[in-house]
Amino acid sequence: METEAVAQLIRAGLPGAEVQVTGDGEHFEAVVVSDAFEGLSLIKRERLVMETVREQVASGELHALSIKARTPAQQAAQG
Repeated sequence: METEAVAQLIRAGLPGAEVQVTGDGEHFEAVVVSDAFEGLSLIKRERLVMETVREQVASGELHALSIKARTPAQQAAQG
């Protein structure tokens, strides 16, 4: 899978999210910034993101995805 394809899946599942994906075709890292994460635990945030690529993970098309899920305020603090 291409990094942009992964990013598009996440954007489709989390409208309005800022998504950056890096990777080598098998292992990917996604930084996802969304208001939808406000008040959610890290686990719930990751589950929201993973749900957007569930089919690709189940089929083996997407092998590994590391997720950093942040609110806009948390992203701004990363500076």
